[in-house]
Amino acid sequence: MIRGMRAHGIVGALVLALGLTSLAPIVVRRSDAAPLDDATLARIVKLAPLGDPPRDSTNAYADDPAAAHLGQFLFFEKRLSADGQVSCSTCHDPARGFADGKTMSTHDRHVPSLWNVAWQRWFYWDGRADSLWSQALKPLEDATEMHSDRTACVRVVWNDGEMRAAYEAVFGALPDMRDTVRFPQHARPVPREPKHPEHAAWMSMTAADRTAIDRAFVNIGKAIAAYERRLVSRSSKFDRFAGALKNGDASAQAEYGAAERRGLTLFLGKGECRLCHAGPNFSDNEFHNIAVPPLDRRPPRDAGRHAGIELVRTDPFNAQSAFSDDPRGERALELDALTRTFEMWGQFKTPTLRNVARTAPYMHQGQMATLTEVLRYYSKLENAIPAGHHNELVLKPLDLSEGEIADLSAFLESLTDESLPKELLSAPSSPRFTPANAESAGRGN
Repeated sequence: MIRGMRAHGIVGALVLALGLTSLAPIVVRRSDAAPLDDATLARIVKLAPLGDPPRDSTNAYADDPAAAHLGQFLFFEKRLSADGQVSCSTCHDPARGFADGKTMSTHDRHVPSLWNVAWQRWFYWDGRADSLWSQALKPLEDATEMHSDRTACVRVVWNDGEMRAAYEAVFGALPDMRDTVRFPQHARPVPREPKHPEHAAWMSMTAADRTAIDRAFVNIGKAIAAYERRLVSRSSKFDRFAGALKNGDASAQAEYGAAERRGLTLFLGKGECRLCHAGPNFSDNEFHNIAVPPLDRRPPRDAGRHAGIELVRTDPFNAQSAFSDDPRGERALELDALTRTFEMWGQFKTPTLRNVARTAPYMHQGQMATLTEVLRYYSKLENAIPAGHHNELVLKPLDLSEGEIADLSAFLESLTDESLPKELLSAPSSPRFTPANAESAGRGN
């Protein structure tokens, strides 16, 4: 929600672009809300429907139903953690909007929601991963999260007959993990700690065996990513209103309240929130420093995107790596275009606003407990931390009234849709994909 230059458009061009014959059928009930002008109408119809997730060419299994089914099983599998107590769903709890409801969990950052994660270009608050599958791998070995290692994770799949069969039906044969000399119980690269026992065990393996473990580990991530791509929110009250506008359905339009319409007008107009929360997923997928003070109120220490760029460039599982299914594709080329500048220090990724009312607290450390608190911050920028000479030039107080804050909150509430098939909200009974569960898996797209 950053103010700046006002966008403009020509409604007639929009009509042609959308294949509509006219905007004449659009009828908006006045109630106590001002009528929507042509520019606002044009912007609204660009925000819905969300459409299908963009293709991930780095993951050949991204839209494979069997991979997604296995990934769903792995997402809830606690045996992938060192102590057998933590799974992906521990921090990305379906009951909490695929987040955990806490201010901070790991790395002094708030856990972001996984809703509509397939539309993201970069992952984590700092963008240190450039694919959903490479992101899925990092918590498995992170000491503050699941604290396991790649060899142990592959062995978990190998040791479970059903998981092994499900894996091999999608990806082919796993390494033979019976020989614990060839494949130690625990092994992973820890290049900064060459004396680390897991690094020593990793280096004791042949190069071919290390690659085989890496490949199997990557496939675990690609399966989890295939499941996460199904966590789509696209049927909110706002979506129904936008559809009613396009279809000229006055009755359906009337279901969208006056406060919601006023908030929508503010979002697109005075608030100019759309400059960062852009497009049908309500995010520009970029990084900004909005000067929110850290949770502890001390000077900022988190470099954000400035550090994330170097991490994604050196990630052994990035889009240019040998484990990417498109190492010379568009996603990979974006790495070559990255430039790290001082302006990026303290910048964090713009989150989607879909289901935002269900994913409190807010900001990269969960500094704000409610949407009202967020909107009041943007209204006054109270306690904002100056970023030196590199402030966001368009970040200015919005000077919202309490009524405008309430209207914007009503609009944000209208972006809620958590209507996933219940089959996607918990671990399936088996990791094996069969015709019996194919239909329910397909409904998650």
